[in-house]
Formats: sequence, structure tokens, C-alpha cells
Amino acid sequence: MSEKKEPSIWQGFKAFLMRGNVVDLAVAVVIGAAFTNIVNSLVKGIINPLVGAIGTQNLDQYSSCLSETCKGDHGIQLLWGSVLGATLTFVITAAVVYFLMVLPMSKYLARQEARRKARESTHEVIEVTELEVLKEIRDALVAQRGSGHDER
Repeated sequence: MSEKKEPSIWQGFKAFLMRGNVVDLAVAVVIGAAFTNIVNSLVKGIINPLVGAIGTQNLDQYSSCLSETCKGDHGIQLLWGSVLGATLTFVITAAVVYFLMVLPMSKYLARQEARRKARESTHEVIEVTELEVLKEIRDALVAQRGSGHDER
């Protein structure tokens, strides 16, 4: 009797790492980390100064006090400027990813799919045409045989 040998933990781990989606995910994380620096620089260098034209360039300074006095570390402060800054960073990141990566890629994939369908439909037309020609040849041969038998 031969027993099935289960793969070792190392072989399973190796198979897991060699799957395409794991490598794609690792690449995405590295690119995302590099892209985060670009977006943070954009927010710090362009968005914050534009907001600073109205108020302060550092959004972290925007806050509201919930207690009677907010001096130094005393009192309850809502740091809504930090939330606003993080929200702006997120929206800008999402917009850049969508308009520079997702939208062009989806258009490219749609064009590729349209080309593939066009090739398939052309292939089907050619196959149908060939089939029709073969049927005509068959019918002509049958007609010739039929007329040849009549002459005998």
C-alpha cells in the first residue's frame, strides 16, 4: 500500500509565496508606501498652503475646546484639523489612484476585451463562411453524382 505523503510545512509555505497574487500584493504594498510619500508631500506642499491662505498652514492647529478652559494640556480638545488633514490626504490619494491607475487600466482592459470579441466574431464569420462553402461543394458533388447516374 502506498501512502500519500503530505507536503511539508516548508513546501506549503513555498507554494504560498510562489502564488502570483502574493507577489502582486507585495508589489502593491511597496508601491503604495512610495506613493504615500508623494501624496503626503502634495498635501504638505500644496494643499496645506492653500488652506493656510484662509487660516493656518498646519491643519493640526485647528481644534475646538469642549471644557471651560483649554490651556496647554489641560481641558478637552477636539482636534478636528487633524481629521480634516487625514481626510484630505485620503481623498487626494483615492483621486490620484482612480484617475491615474484604475480608470486608464479599466479603459485599457475594455479595449482589449472589445478587440478579443471582435477577433472571435471575425473567426466565427470565417468559420461559417467556410462551412457554407463546404456545404455548397458537397451539394455540387451530390448533384454531379446524381446526374452522372442518370446518364448511364
